[in-house]
Amino acid sequence: MAEAVARAAESGEHLLVQAGTGTGKSLGYLVPALLVDGPVVVSTATLALQSQLVDHDLPRLAEAVEPLLGRRPTFAVLKGRHHYVCMARLDNSSADEPGDTLFDSEGGGTRWLGEAGRLGKQIQRLREWAMETDTGDRDELDPGVDDSAWRLASMPARECVGAARCPYGAECFAEAARQRAREADIVITNHSLLAIDMLAGRNILPPHKLLVIDEAHELADRVSSAAQAELTPDALDRAARRTRTHIDDASYESLVEAGDALTVGLADVPAGRLTAGLPTPLAEALTLLDRATRRCLDGIGEVKADDPDPVRKQQAKTVLTDLSNTAQRLLEFSPHDVAWVEKDERGRRAAVVAPLSVAGTLATHLYDERTVVAASATLALGGKFDTVAKSLGLDEETEWTSLDVGSPFDYARQGILYVAAHLPRPTTSGLSEAAAEEMVGLVEALGGRTLGLFSSRRAAERAAEVLRDRTDLTVLLQGDEALPLLVRRFRSDRNSCLLGVMSLWQGVDVPGDACQLVIIDRLPFPRPDEPLAAARSAAVDAAGGSGFASVSVPIAAVRLAQGAGRLIRAADDRGVVAVLDSRLETAKGYGGFLRRTLPPFWYTTKPDVVRAALKRLGSA
Repeated sequence: MAEAVARAAESGEHLLVQAGTGTGKSLGYLVPALLVDGPVVVSTATLALQSQLVDHDLPRLAEAVEPLLGRRPTFAVLKGRHHYVCMARLDNSSADEPGDTLFDSEGGGTRWLGEAGRLGKQIQRLREWAMETDTGDRDELDPGVDDSAWRLASMPARECVGAARCPYGAECFAEAARQRAREADIVITNHSLLAIDMLAGRNILPPHKLLVIDEAHELADRVSSAAQAELTPDALDRAARRTRTHIDDASYESLVEAGDALTVGLADVPAGRLTAGLPTPLAEALTLLDRATRRCLDGIGEVKADDPDPVRKQQAKTVLTDLSNTAQRLLEFSPHDVAWVEKDERGRRAAVVAPLSVAGTLATHLYDERTVVAASATLALGGKFDTVAKSLGLDEETEWTSLDVGSPFDYARQGILYVAAHLPRPTTSGLSEAAAEEMVGLVEALGGRTLGLFSSRRAAERAAEVLRDRTDLTVLLQGDEALPLLVRRFRSDRNSCLLGVMSLWQGVDVPGDACQLVIIDRLPFPRPDEPLAAARSAAVDAAGGSGFASVSVPIAAVRLAQGAGRLIRAADDRGVVAVLDSRLETAKGYGGFLRRTLPPFWYTTKPDVVRAALKRLGSA
């Protein structure tokens, strides 16, 4: 892998690398990266991998190569501007600031007095910390603060007036981080900031010749999220109050009127994708909003260096501009966008718009004037790289190559893939009685040590209920406590089971005998009510293809491989991945494709064989 990355950096040919768990793929790209002239940018999808690189891999590597290079390589982490405390924002913040906190309905209601007092104490602690910290990075604040307090102490990039016009520009933590990144050999960032950098004209990350995208299977979704926008009545209400001091009374009333109209316009629209255009009340509300925001922007005018409060004025302009752009984008109802209405558990609604595809965006902005190495444990779906390459914007006109370096693990000896082919095809979103019975038999055979990955919250809760009723094991359910605490308890208690939904399918690392059974209740196809997946599938169908095969099956393949990858994390791990969905065996069209995406476990559909293996593991 290291040799392939070095060749790519020299030739300029882009590279896709599938490197299984335990390969040491971070060293596989970091070592050749140190031979590249100028900084190399490494982007990750998760904080866990970012921490691994910064806290473990890079310090060890820098020490190891210093005698060879004659100098110690440097590295820096670059996050979005809102991750750093902003002195200008903090200088103007207080717990009773009406525009953002005390009367803020974002959390579902006005803050009570005690909560506002607690917020004030957190802001005071942030002020004290800001005078001591070297980086201003939120991740270094221990203990942390609530999101509401951090919002009062940080500045999103679009609201920043720039160092030259800011009274605190000379001591800006975000600018200092960017400066450190420009001087480092290796710059560690995240997919979200990489996406924003692409969409903003590539002016955030330092100029570089080599970009390494680790966890590359996540990139397209992160770019979609970065290009997604939404409108809510709460957001309009906050914008009106936040900008009131910069606009006249008539302009303020026009924003309030637009917010009321949006509430009415969203009230009778069922949650889901909008396929036949915008309903008339919603379209009228968006037209009112666009007109009101333009009027307010004209009234505010330009932010000048001698403005008495340039920071808040720029914030007001940014908020209004974002609202106007989103309203116009929804009104346009472009075939290149997907629009839908969301409804959360509290009944609050939002109008959302996102790109139908980001492959074109990636093709245009990702590969220009740099070499890209995309790495992941899950890139070859069904044994081929074509599907992921297409989603990443790689086409026949772009020079790229691929490499599967395999894994150091002997999957056929270390693990079993068991498919409960005798179970009926899943039909509901919950856990069927037959699947629950199968799960109990498997868990009892091993005696715990089970990670249960479920397709819905309802299924996970039902599984927890059944296991608590039928066994004496400790059953940990995602949502009962903070996830890191649950994972720690799962690691330490051999008689425990950890059950959860999609966020457990990747990023959970429990090597050793604490996790020897991974149960997957059903194939993780996107739900029919997932607007983006449904729209993309419909677009393929309309073009004469199969939306299910082109969209749903690849999504399920990545998710399934990530979930199954929780089992074998070290060379001496042993265990079983049990899939309680018979379609993985019986579906002629896609069952084999999904199995080829998984590690090459020893395969069986016989329940007595797998239970006997689990009993041997349990008594070992």
